[in-house]
Amino acid sequence: MSINVFQLLETVLSDDVVRTLAGRFGLTPDLTRKVTSAAAPAIVAAIMHRGSTPEGARGLFSAIMSPDVNALIGKQLPEMLSSTSGLSQLETAGRELIQKTAGVNVGALADAVAAQTGAAQSTAFSLTGVVGAAVMGILKHHFTGSQGMVGQLPTLLGHQLSSVNANLTDRLAQAVGLGTAASFAGSILTRLKDVSTHLDHPQPAVRPIPAAVPPQTAATPPIEPEKRGHSWLWWLLAAIALIIAFFALRSCQRDDAAEDTQASAASAASAVAPAAQAASETSAPIALPASQASEAEPASSAEAASAASAAAPAPTQDSHLSFTVDKAGVPTVTATVGTEAEKAQLLDALTKKFGAGKFDANVTVDAATKPAAWLAHLDGLLPLLALPGAEVKIDGSHVELSGTAANAQLGWLDKLKALFGSGFDIGVFNVQQAVADATQSFRDAIKGLFGSEASCASADIVKVFNLQVVNFATGSTSIPASAGEDLRQSAKVLNACAKEGKPVKIEIAGYSDNVGNAASNLALSKRRAQAVRTYLVAQGVSASTLTAEGYGDAKPLESNDTEGGRFHNRRIEFVAQQ
Repeated sequence: MSINVFQLLETVLSDDVVRTLAGRFGLTPDLTRKVTSAAAPAIVAAIMHRGSTPEGARGLFSAIMSPDVNALIGKQLPEMLSSTSGLSQLETAGRELIQKTAGVNVGALADAVAAQTGAAQSTAFSLTGVVGAAVMGILKHHFTGSQGMVGQLPTLLGHQLSSVNANLTDRLAQAVGLGTAASFAGSILTRLKDVSTHLDHPQPAVRPIPAAVPPQTAATPPIEPEKRGHSWLWWLLAAIALIIAFFALRSCQRDDAAEDTQASAASAASAVAPAAQAASETSAPIALPASQASEAEPASSAEAASAASAAAPAPTQDSHLSFTVDKAGVPTVTATVGTEAEKAQLLDALTKKFGAGKFDANVTVDAATKPAAWLAHLDGLLPLLALPGAEVKIDGSHVELSGTAANAQLGWLDKLKALFGSGFDIGVFNVQQAVADATQSFRDAIKGLFGSEASCASADIVKVFNLQVVNFATGSTSIPASAGEDLRQSAKVLNACAKEGKPVKIEIAGYSDNVGNAASNLALSKRRAQAVRTYLVAQGVSASTLTAEGYGDAKPLESNDTEGGRFHNRRIEFVAQQ
């Protein structure tokens, strides 16, 4: 039996789920649905392409059935979306699965989805991960429930073609490496059928049937009809035997003597033997064949091991590695891995490269962390750890370069793409792009704060306000031009709520990165918060509803090791006040 992945995906991404996602990303539900509907056919088409070779189909099936895929995502998705950390883990896991199973560059796919739908690239990047996790969970749920085999995978994928054709555009097809949508549609079914002929299609295992009672010879007297009605006698005698054995066991435990155990067992056996022999003449019970009995114990052990493995929580967090290299070429490394062995592997490689005591490392072991795939490429990364001014951040399979590592003339971007392969998303941090993405997300979200159904709840308002970025110039407290329009829109929202008699009280909190003097950063962060407050008051917002405070480098959102991390830590944060 096959399934329609797209119909099931609509069930998983229900209207309630879409509304929750829309709120999380500051979008309208319609735009959120538009993004997921664009990402889904591209992901499924890429999976179909991966499954169009025998080796690809086997690898794909193995990935689908791996512990990384959540077969219960349909039931658990609302709970996952209830927290920021749960959503972050979900979208990251989904992106990794897309890259792992289909070899897709999720960044390129997100760019195409964003261009097609009008959503911000960062939002498309996140939602694409959510769709990927859902699609893989749907497939695993189907194969787990139906005890499906890899030989059934090509046929199931082929059944998705009509839905893919209805929604796959050339832009999306090219983003996942399929050429045009028409060329993909024209060849994929033939390729999937060819693969199906090369794969095994085993039938479910059948329990061995015990040997039948030998046919009676002419010398054997026929069974008289009236004796057939006494098959209940055997069950009665068996029950009596169990009762006798039970009391014998109790006697054994009281006396704590092996002799009594043997005597009780013998007594029970002697009491049952004549009756059992008589019962066997009227009704022969089905016995377990010797071959099956010999396999029972190993099977039970395997099932117990499987159950134990299933009971252990699967790692859910991405591994992390970030480093910055000082002018003398000495790296400061921060990492989170899942095992002591991975920690030892990293520290041994650093010691071998730089020598004991000639690097700074803070490596944390957390059992909830997934295996660090980047450790396999550590030898290729080590030269970059000695490059003065280099900054690198790796979260799972996402690699971000900054500092001298991002210098195009040095070519590290291309070197790492060749080193890590298509399973990793590798890019250079770009401040302008980060600001543009945040601006687009904010402008999409703030539309929901205007109109008849707009909310004046402070929690709803600050959630949207915090999507904007006030990217002050170094050492400056002047509101940058890139933030002016967004702050004016924020003021309009606050003024509209005040006009309705629902004034919103907000604290404007300023934060900095850890570069420079801590006291200076604290003072600068407060002056920047005050600058934003002054700007909003100038737009008509009541000064009595706004307070400003600076917190310096406290509460960093990310590590300060990289330019991207410092960018996110230098922020204006809006906090709802009672």
